[in-house]
Amino acid sequence: MRLTALFTIPRVLRHSDAIGADLPPDDAVVLDAPDSSLRAALAAAAAGDHAPAAELLAGTRRHAQWERRDTVVSRLARASLHHPGWLDSWLAASPEDPDAVLVKADQYVCQAWQIRTGARARHVEADQFRAFHALLRDAVPVISAAAELNPGDPVPWRIALTQARGIQAPREVFDTYLAEANERDPHHEGCHIQALQYLCAKWFGSHEEMFAFAERAAEQAPPGSRLHALPLQAVVEYLIADEETPGPDPYTPRAEAAVTRAQALSESYAPGDREAAGFRNHLAMVLWSMNRYEEALTAFRSIGVHATTFPWTYFGEARAEFLEARSDTRVELAMKVPFFSPSPKPPATGAPDWERELAPRSLAIASTGPTEVAQAALICGHSLRTAPAGSRHTYVEIVPDPVRGKRAALLPEDPLTSAADNFTTAEDWPALILHRTPERGSFTLLHRGKRVAEHSWETVAPAADHTEATAKAAALARVYEITDPRPLAHILRATGDPARHQSELVAALGLPPLPEGYGGEQEILAGLPGARVLARRGFLAGMRDTLTTRDGVHPETPHPAEPHPARWWALRGLALLVFTAAAVYAWWTPDIGWFRSTVSSAVALYVAAQLLRALRRRPVSSSRPPAAS
Repeated sequence: MRLTALFTIPRVLRHSDAIGADLPPDDAVVLDAPDSSLRAALAAAAAGDHAPAAELLAGTRRHAQWERRDTVVSRLARASLHHPGWLDSWLAASPEDPDAVLVKADQYVCQAWQIRTGARARHVEADQFRAFHALLRDAVPVISAAAELNPGDPVPWRIALTQARGIQAPREVFDTYLAEANERDPHHEGCHIQALQYLCAKWFGSHEEMFAFAERAAEQAPPGSRLHALPLQAVVEYLIADEETPGPDPYTPRAEAAVTRAQALSESYAPGDREAAGFRNHLAMVLWSMNRYEEALTAFRSIGVHATTFPWTYFGEARAEFLEARSDTRVELAMKVPFFSPSPKPPATGAPDWERELAPRSLAIASTGPTEVAQAALICGHSLRTAPAGSRHTYVEIVPDPVRGKRAALLPEDPLTSAADNFTTAEDWPALILHRTPERGSFTLLHRGKRVAEHSWETVAPAADHTEATAKAAALARVYEITDPRPLAHILRATGDPARHQSELVAALGLPPLPEGYGGEQEILAGLPGARVLARRGFLAGMRDTLTTRDGVHPETPHPAEPHPARWWALRGLALLVFTAAAVYAWWTPDIGWFRSTVSSAVALYVAAQLLRALRRRPVSSSRPPAAS
């Protein structure tokens, strides 16, 4: 580690909480979250009912909502890969339905790319390529039928452009398909995105051709069209090419112009607008990669909870990469703020949507009594509320502190998980930490301070991988001494209703039911019988209470310190001035040895710590923290 990095760590600890404090927490972020009507159609399709999907697509066709239609078709096609029965029954009942045939055409292409994967060609096996090309050839008559059944629809031509790229169709075929798409809708975003992919250097074009196409489409686009951000997608493709260029980068001016154009487009949409999420995620990624962190933070604010698969999937698991880039942006900005400067405050735009509706509700179920939990949690760095859950379990939740503890700043973002990570260490009993938002439910199982298993359900996400779910179910069964893990694996692979799946898992593990109100308010245990608060201790006070509290006795809440008199403040303020001056003089003067210099410095630091501790001391509050905290 470089020496300069050591000096920035205190800045990060002091300022990173405040920078981006108005961003939604990690658990509130959902990948490719649909709107309510598409969510209902996807949920019904997963249950085998195609009627809502048919009604939704028929409406987009009647009203010529081609962008909306493209989004719906793409999501339904991907959903049909995991639950194909509803599409098969729809086609059996209406084989000439233009909407059903269109979804089937896109299903072929989606399935082909799923087999091929998004890896570069040199990393794809020959068997994968054979299956990939076979499915794309099978898609041709279905794509043609979709185009014939609804001649004015550009979406079949977006599918055709994707298919042409996969089978390595010659340029004449590509030009024909693009002309057909433009004839139906000259500004259709999906068709232009697929054309840009065909023209990029990793497929059949070049950087120059790709940029020229994207810039021409943006210049011709009407005001407010998302095509104004198409050059930004060209920038992303150029960045991931990762090519070394001698001398100045020739595409830097074009990249800067693309960013400026996309920022202007973003300002025309409301913060958190789902329709703008696609290009805003590209904007955040490009700004972050350019080290323009202040602008990247603004882009992340505008995104809100709406992370998208692209472009983050180019670097790994999309949601994890989005969260890592967002966290890195906050850290980089915190490193640039002087330690003694006030922490930057977020823009005064009122409480964001996630604060009111999407903030995760968290609860832990520990497999031991409240007293044992309280004794184990004395040095966890957070204030907790516990409540008995039957005779052998304890509900645990976080009590927000007005001032965050020093150790809490060093721990992961989610306070309940980090607290449980601490208080389960060296204990034989496990703790299951549950998180819930309107779109997502998740759990983390901690045992002896280690993360044994983690899983999440999302409203419209496909079923989890069978092998992965089986391994997690086995880990859960091992910790909770369950002989047959198969019912657990079935719950982990369930789709459609995260809240219900959470409750089913808790019941299957033999744990007490989730308390009433979980998922609604942030703090729900105060009204339960036997609920008690374990106030946050300092490290030394926590160690002292750990050593002196008798087993079987709930640790008492520390008595709030009485206010210090004016004389106490005056004496310590004077001592700080005197010993700080003495330390500076001692280190500056070569005639004074290192011992006296060190002693005067240590005394100055001790007095400063006393004053800082007195300034930061606040009573623990169970009220909700301010919106920006």
